Amino acid sequence: MAASCVALLALALLLPVLLLGAWKRGRRAGAVPHVVVVVLGDVGRSPRMQYHALSLAQNGFSVTLLGFYNSKPRDELLQSDRIQIVKLTELQSLGAGPRVLQYGVKVVFQAVYLLWKLMCTDPAAYIFLQNPPGLPAIAVCWLVGCICGSKLVIDWHNYGYSIMGLVHGPRHPIVLLAKWYEKFFGRLSHLNLCVTNAMREDLAENWRIRAVTVYDKPASFYKETPLDLQHELFMKLSRTYSAFQSCSEPSEPGMERSAFTERDRQSGVVRSLHGRPALLVSSTSWTEDEDFSILLRALEKFEQLALSEDSLPSLVCVITGSADLGVCLHMSSSGLDLPMKVVDMFGCCLPVCAVNFKCLHELVRHGENGLVFKDAEELAAQLQMLFSKFPDPTGKLNQFRKELRESEQLRWDESWQRTVYPLVTHSDLQARG
Repeated sequence: MAASCVALLALALLLPVLLLGAWKRGRRAGAVPHVVVVVLGDVGRSPRMQYHALSLAQNGFSVTLLGFYNSKPRDELLQSDRIQIVKLTELQSLGAGPRVLQYGVKVVFQAVYLLWKLMCTDPAAYIFLQNPPGLPAIAVCWLVGCICGSKLVIDWHNYGYSIMGLVHGPRHPIVLLAKWYEKFFGRLSHLNLCVTNAMREDLAENWRIRAVTVYDKPASFYKETPLDLQHELFMKLSRTYSAFQSCSEPSEPGMERSAFTERDRQSGVVRSLHGRPALLVSSTSWTEDEDFSILLRALEKFEQLALSEDSLPSLVCVITGSADLGVCLHMSSSGLDLPMKVVDMFGCCLPVCAVNFKCLHELVRHGENGLVFKDAEELAAQLQMLFSKFPDPTGKLNQFRKELRESEQLRWDESWQRTVYPLVTHSDLQARG
């Protein structure tokens, strides 16, 4: 009797969803192709999925972007009349009960909530999903695709279970369950994209998933910053941060000076200061697979060297800005993804020192467009070499920058047209046929 009641209740809940799905399938016929892009995370910190949405919109698709709205997305995204952003609400921690129970409640809430949001959107030809995080999004998006006739496209940035393993350990039951979940439901997708050839091979060999490598590329708005704009940025920062303030007054009246540049107010001409500090920039993806202690130890060693060598400059380190050198500390939980921060730095013609891991060579070519290091000692030696006699126009740092300027790097739009656009247009034509 109890089992019959449960079955009837499940049917009563499922029937409206199935009817809505049938209605949405009917609405798709003859409509402008629509794509739903799902980020079960902060949209503003998911640049690759923002780029997907923009590329889809630029190629005639209407786009609904679902995600948490903790950080502001790109202005191009907000201003596009083909893109609608649907804000998701994140369930806050319960603050009571066992951690496993809290996590289970959160997953169930997100599953029901995401299902409801997806069923309320316009009928879609495709659902583009970022993974990670894929729990519970992969299963929910697959179910919605079955009901509404949408094709699921998973963009594999990394493996969710490997990131969880950094916190709980690789053999924790939750981590093993997450790995099984990603493998099982990942195979149910129609198309798969990934960020490296190493990940493509791993998906094929160990997951039986065929994927297409779509490398992260800098968007067209990433460019080397002109000196006048650098000066404006430095002057703005100098009003808040003393490291950007000039240590001496300008030698001539009518000059405006930061720690790095000075501008003639009358002519507007900007020049770099002789003997200026070097500016080192790093950034973070706010995940566990970064170790900033490596950079801190290397800076301590560099400071000791600078005290005994006149050829080494003072060093200002920031998390963003118009810099002389970028440092990447992303080590990849799976060893199969690449740091997008390096892609963006290269897009600005900024040389990079990056901590080494399995497939980094697909992006950073040691000695050609940057340097690869394994520990703080090696990074400190690279900083010493790159900043010796700074700023030296014939030094290795400027050679790297020249290489990046002359490389004519492929940008996201062109790369997307070559790799993703043929997949979605061919698949959509098959469905319509």
